[in-house]
Amino acid sequence: MSFAAFDAFFSGDARRHLLAAIELALSEDGPDLTSLAVFSPHDVLRARIVAKQDSLVAGLPIAPLALSALGALAACDLEFPVDEGARVATGTVVCRMTGPAVALLKSERVILNFISHLSGVANLTARYVAALSGTGARLLDTRKTLPGLRYPEKYAVTVGGGVNHRTNLTDMLMLKDNHIDRAGGIPQAMAALRKAYENSMETLPPVEIECRSLAEVAQAVAERPARIMFDNMDPAAMRQAREAVPPGIETEASGGVDLDSIAAVAASGVDFVSVGRITHSAPAADFSMQIESIPRE
Repeated sequence: MSFAAFDAFFSGDARRHLLAAIELALSEDGPDLTSLAVFSPHDVLRARIVAKQDSLVAGLPIAPLALSALGALAACDLEFPVDEGARVATGTVVCRMTGPAVALLKSERVILNFISHLSGVANLTARYVAALSGTGARLLDTRKTLPGLRYPEKYAVTVGGGVNHRTNLTDMLMLKDNHIDRAGGIPQAMAALRKAYENSMETLPPVEIECRSLAEVAQAVAERPARIMFDNMDPAAMRQAREAVPPGIETEASGGVDLDSIAAVAASGVDFVSVGRITHSAPAADFSMQIESIPRE
């Protein structure tokens, strides 16, 4: 099976961070003293990972990566009956595994933790995307992610149909309230950016300006950034703010958005709605590993 979308996402820094997270998770568990006592190095298990609820599936390629980190992948046979990103029903087998007992049991919880968490992020993202249907707005994630898991969580957002905002602080020059207040206003903050990067503004990432009021929106429009964010504005103010932004500048609504309010927020006409809870508050999906065959003396 091809994991093309997964492999395309996890290249460069994203892959480095993913592999580091897997290594850390395996290290946190330490040696599996119980399995080492009960199973011999030659014992082989057959196991399957099963969905215990209807769910999107995100993170299947973590299984071979975890086994590879243990040095056991070459001795394992893995089969994936469903595609990464598929929606499955309760009871669906999403992975079959045959390999050294100690390696499968050592990696079991790490593999399940990743699949359960990432599938949960994908599920919640999909609910928000569905709530935006027909509005023309797209769902953005944020940097409100679990430490060390930003790239996996942002990948899961894409599985659920969401769009990634900046993955790190170099992806966008983003003037937030702290920057604006320190500089003395939006014009002054933009002047500071231009002065600091006067020789490289043409090659720098795009600029986004966070605005808390209609007055700040007017100031931001004059600076012609790539995007203007309406931060914690009520729907009426957002509609006025959106009308004040000319074509060519993207708009984003942010702040306290949930499933009950997102449609009203999107009705203001913004291009994007950003929601932190799709990553920081997504409930885990329920998957389990079931052993199909245990060797006997």
